[in-house]
Amino acid sequence: MKILYFHQHFSTPKGSAGIRSYAMAQSLIRNGHQVTMVCGSFGAGQTGLTQPFNKGMRRGMVDGIDIIEFELPYSNALSFLKRILIFLSFAFKSIKVALTEQYDVVFATTTPLTAGIPGIFAKWFRRKPFVFEVRDLWPELPKAMGVIKNPIVLWMMSVLEWTSYHSADRLVGLSPGIVDGIIKRGIAPEKVASIPNGCDLDIFASEHQAWRPEGVQPTDLMAIFTGTHGLANGLNAVLDAAVELKKRQRTDIKLVLVGDGMQKKALLERAAELQLDNVIFHDPVNKAKLAGLMASADIGLQILANVPAFYYGTSPNKFFDYISAGLPVLNNYPGWLAELITKQQCGFAVPPENPQAFADALEQAANQREKLIEMGRNGQQVAREQFNRSILSQKFSDWVTGA
Repeated sequence: MKILYFHQHFSTPKGSAGIRSYAMAQSLIRNGHQVTMVCGSFGAGQTGLTQPFNKGMRRGMVDGIDIIEFELPYSNALSFLKRILIFLSFAFKSIKVALTEQYDVVFATTTPLTAGIPGIFAKWFRRKPFVFEVRDLWPELPKAMGVIKNPIVLWMMSVLEWTSYHSADRLVGLSPGIVDGIIKRGIAPEKVASIPNGCDLDIFASEHQAWRPEGVQPTDLMAIFTGTHGLANGLNAVLDAAVELKKRQRTDIKLVLVGDGMQKKALLERAAELQLDNVIFHDPVNKAKLAGLMASADIGLQILANVPAFYYGTSPNKFFDYISAGLPVLNNYPGWLAELITKQQCGFAVPPENPQAFADALEQAANQREKLIEMGRNGQQVAREQFNRSILSQKFSDWVTGA
């Protein structure tokens, strides 16, 4: 069977972005199917294609995946308007592919929400089975964050969301809240599969050369955040905790922020202004180097802005990377992940916007290293039993091809 797979922010493991689509494509290939991946150029990602673009596009085989990459460089640091224009450009270019390529099933994954547009065209103009994967609930999340306030834009996004859901033969939700959100839009529950982000145990649970950034001593408790430095991530919470730790003179606790994004410059400036020598910023790294960093880390930071829509409506890659590596997790917002961490005793769940509680958890971690190791083991057991990527990707392959 031939699968036409749309993911604007696709990356292989050689990039520093999430690799869910790469893993799912590999599962489809292992099951005897062919995959054509349509994507854009993503700053944190690497498609594996190296030849020059020809008329804004290049195509080639990478690890068994037929990749079509459009010359549409995207970065979280771009302005909101520029990002919208790139999203729309990708959707329009993808429509042409959906109408001309030969395939049996079309699959599209957000974000952005516009990723569903080529799937809609494939369904209604070529009568192809369409499977739509929802990674975030739009427009609920941008509306809740206050990123989009224009009622006309929000209405248009709501129409696109409804049309994408109702055009799809099957849907995938990455968290309990996302699945519920899809069903609330009038979709029959039996058409929606819950397939969360998975744990890449083959990458993070294997041996890697451990390393620490400059400024972190071997004896320091190193807490790491690995991901986008954007509005949604609420990383000022980490700086607030760093201020509290400085007041307590806990110079043995270092907070390492690995990644990039539109808020990074402001975070750097604030850290410098507050003279936070206990916060270290580092550029994004690929999966192999990230695994080495995690091998040396003591705790992973699962941080988001305090937006109720996030509590059950997200499935963050970094959490699954942390537990794959056997790292306990400090989570700073309520919801399904906080409940999981508490139930499985694999980290700390602290209330949002509470730097004292955040600092308390880090101090407890620094003071009880043996307990920390036990939490990490608990997390890795959860990774193996509940979020093993190989098991989830097989479920994905069966669900998509079953359409």
